[in-house]
Amino acid sequence: MLEQLAGDSQALDRAIAGEELSYKDGLELMNYDNLHLLGAVADASRKKLVSDTVTFAASYYMNYTNVCAASCQMCAFYRKDGADDAYTLTPQEIEQRVSIAKQMGATEVHIVGGFHPKLPLEYYEDMMRVIKKNHPELNIKALTAAEIFYLSKLTKNSTKEILSRLKDAGLDSMPGGGAELFHPDIRGKIVRGKCSGQQWLDVIEEAHNLGIQSNVTMLYGHIEKPEHIIDHLIKIRELQKKTNGFITLIPLKFSLDNTELEQEHLVNNECSSVYDLRVIAISRLMLANVLNNISVYWVAYGKKLAQVALSNGGSDLVGTAFSEEIYRAAGKPTASSIDELATMVKEIGRSPAQRNTHFKILKQF
Repeated sequence: MLEQLAGDSQALDRAIAGEELSYKDGLELMNYDNLHLLGAVADASRKKLVSDTVTFAASYYMNYTNVCAASCQMCAFYRKDGADDAYTLTPQEIEQRVSIAKQMGATEVHIVGGFHPKLPLEYYEDMMRVIKKNHPELNIKALTAAEIFYLSKLTKNSTKEILSRLKDAGLDSMPGGGAELFHPDIRGKIVRGKCSGQQWLDVIEEAHNLGIQSNVTMLYGHIEKPEHIIDHLIKIRELQKKTNGFITLIPLKFSLDNTELEQEHLVNNECSSVYDLRVIAISRLMLANVLNNISVYWVAYGKKLAQVALSNGGSDLVGTAFSEEIYRAAGKPTASSIDELATMVKEIGRSPAQRNTHFKILKQF
């Protein structure tokens, strides 16, 4: 049935056949006008890979500092050192929060922060050692590739040395933040003082080669063009072919409030739900042969749109996002219980399952 309907699009025909889509195919789908058919093809692709199970993790999000040497135009979270509302947690304060997270049922702790200009590498090692000593069963998913790159410049250690030392201290996996969009034509307009797209990819490749798997993100819905989305997805795909180290792609919807892009009127409205669904569907189709998991970040979408996105190629809800602060700084509600996420999934006729960081099923509902 889908084959007959998709006859007006060679790219969609190729997607239905399970072929790898080219850059040209991706651009065609970014402009394809039948969103319902695009979503249906993406959902069919999802079913072949991960059936009707929708997964999510019990995840505790912790931002160890909001002090950042960068001043990214798309960020509402960062503060400069010395600002009245700047903070940096001690390793002991971090461990106390992690203890609470475990009591809440978390199986992973997601730790990211700013580019703090004064914290030594030993701070991060101490953080991970104290967590791992007291909570060995928790997965420490910490520090983006951008943070690792900044630490390398700050401490004059190679990124490989830093990753190795952090792994020895207890680092289990890495979040996907800092990827934003890789293409240099757009990256310089949305981030300032952060590594290039290629440098992000290089750090993550080193991490994968050391046995540290990671997520990967894609920030969209601001000032990008279709070619920047497709370029980003193809670069993810090519690295995944080399390392098989990405766990899931998380497309991140740009949240407008309190950002420099809003203040300078470069972006006046958040992107439409139609665009959100297109990005989810195309992410599924561009990565269909190399990455099983496409995550729908309900924190950014809201729960109703997240349910629709799960029928357009999405297969995962990321997690509970206990204590998430970055999207909260941009005005988004950011916490939900496992039972609430399970109910979201049941409402659309799918099967909810709690997973660990590496997508092993821990509990079905």
